[in-house]
Amino acid sequence: MSELDEPLGSMTFLEHLEELRSRVLSALTGLGVAYAVSLFFADQIWLAVSEPAAAALRALGYRDELVILDPTEAFATVYIKLPLVAAMFLSSPWALWQIWGFVAPGLYRREKRAVAPLIIASSTLFIGGGLFAYWILFRQGLEFLLGIGKGLHAQPAISMASYTDLFINVVIGVGILFELPAAIFFLALLRVVSAGFLIANTRYAILIIVLAAAFLSPTQDAYNLSLLAGPMILLYFAGVAAAFAIELRRGERRFPWLGAVIVLMTIAATAATLKWAILQ
Repeated sequence: MSELDEPLGSMTFLEHLEELRSRVLSALTGLGVAYAVSLFFADQIWLAVSEPAAAALRALGYRDELVILDPTEAFATVYIKLPLVAAMFLSSPWALWQIWGFVAPGLYRREKRAVAPLIIASSTLFIGGGLFAYWILFRQGLEFLLGIGKGLHAQPAISMASYTDLFINVVIGVGILFELPAAIFFLALLRVVSAGFLIANTRYAILIIVLAAAFLSPTQDAYNLSLLAGPMILLYFAGVAAAFAIELRRGERRFPWLGAVIVLMTIAATAATLKWAILQ
């Protein structure tokens, strides 16, 4: 066994518990600092969060205002819930660093080299998922939902609390779903899954992705469902490619870049053809 393939060391059960406590406290400290920073910009955060609702209401010809149904609703929404959500996204790189730092002692030296890129990728995917939910999924779903009552003598009156709860569920849920490639990479690193296993069970993975997309999407119509399920399926195959790359590296083989490029170009051409056919 080479030096790179040797474990980094072992700890007793009590040492593991102490390490876990230290990591959790560090992650919570980072979350607290991020919350304090977010609280300073609480008003601006609310204006940004409420903009999709305001834009959807304006597009449908309604007043672009949300309503307050409880005296404490505005305070809890603007100064507690939303700064906490913003803090979760801001502190996610630090929290992920604590997670990987906790599991790193169980990895081989060769595998530990992948921890830093994995943290960067995980943070990017989580934040990217939240931005995708905010800019695309949430806006599309809101206009569809609010447009249902138009012409049916139904005037929308959206409370700050109910709107914020829906926003938080969608944004955080999609952010977590976007961690799929990083999760697959990590499981492959620990030899829990392999690229062959993932390919063999693709149909089950797609079914689970569609069900998760139906649960998290603001609406369950085919269009908005595909807006989330489509990228998630692509992310799944990105995770499969990452698992395959790990297996090649263990066997000291090169990644078949030419074949990968051909497959990606084929997928892109097929998607573009389908889109053109649908729009005709």
